[in-house]
Amino acid sequence: MQPLEIAAEAARLRALFEAEGATAVDADILLSAETLLDLYGEDIRARAYLTTDPFGGEMVLRPDFTVPVVEQHMRSHADPARYTYAGKVFRKQEDVPERAHEYAQVGFEVFDGRDPAGADAAVFAAISKALDGLDVTPVTGDIGILMAAVQGLKTSQTRKAALMRHLWRPRKFRSLLDRFGGRTPPSPTRTALLAQEDPLADVGQVVGLRSRAEIATRIAALREDAATPPISGEEMALIDAILGLRETAPNVLSALRDIAVDLPAIGTAVQAMAARLLALDARGIAVDALAFEGSYGRTSLEYYDGFVFGFSANAADMPSVATGGRYDALTARLGDGRAVPAVGGVIRPDLVLALRGDA
Repeated sequence: MQPLEIAAEAARLRALFEAEGATAVDADILLSAETLLDLYGEDIRARAYLTTDPFGGEMVLRPDFTVPVVEQHMRSHADPARYTYAGKVFRKQEDVPERAHEYAQVGFEVFDGRDPAGADAAVFAAISKALDGLDVTPVTGDIGILMAAVQGLKTSQTRKAALMRHLWRPRKFRSLLDRFGGRTPPSPTRTALLAQEDPLADVGQVVGLRSRAEIATRIAALREDAATPPISGEEMALIDAILGLRETAPNVLSALRDIAVDLPAIGTAVQAMAARLLALDARGIAVDALAFEGSYGRTSLEYYDGFVFGFSANAADMPSVATGGRYDALTARLGDGRAVPAVGGVIRPDLVLALRGDA
């Protein structure tokens, strides 16, 4: 597949989004790493290419367009607004080395606080239309429902914060949830440490990055956690039920309404899902056959906080052809607290061409 072919397909896709009212924008390839490190912490180093500029500090090759586009939008104060873009992004692929380290993306972003459900449907429908005729299957999810469920747990704020921090790391999240729910006992080392009246009493000179005061603070936090009652079996079962959802969207909505009876914290997110399905139906999307997975979107970059979706090839072993979702909280982080409801999606033109060639 030639670069000119990919560029031509990217231009075609971008034109489709411009026809939906989007303004074409661009973003620098080399970005300041400060924002990404602030958003995602040191974990971003495992997924992005970082370098050091003697004059500009630490820099990163653009891992996606969303963050720089949000920064541009928050400076403009426009609302509503729609944007489209096309260009290369760069990702480390340590876990799946056979995947491309750089590839083109074409995106469509909608900033609209008047009708979030309608904006979700507009982006999904535009992506679906752009992929019309390809052998792909869509799947949806909603990170906001899981976030609301965690916030509704009857446990300490410290434990909720830990679960929220690892929401996008399914294995770590599960490990923490099982420990907080009493399914996994604390390690013998931790138990022995906390059994001591003063674990630092016989410690000599502290060697390492942490000071004695920091170690003492950590021990105090472990004591507080050990004294916190486990998350109830009923609440653990409700979280498991949400994570295990894998059905058509209307059936999932019905199940979530039942779960909300026992976990009222998810009620608002469930209502948002119901409104979204109505908006999707109004745009001609066959919602009765639309798949929904309770865990979908939890391995993406950590800015999605609501509706998430993807389109996967049915007959090819390749990454998702298109992905997207809602990221309201990101706009608040990048807008000094001023949030603007936003949703977007991206398509890989190289994968569109590959699928078209298989037809």
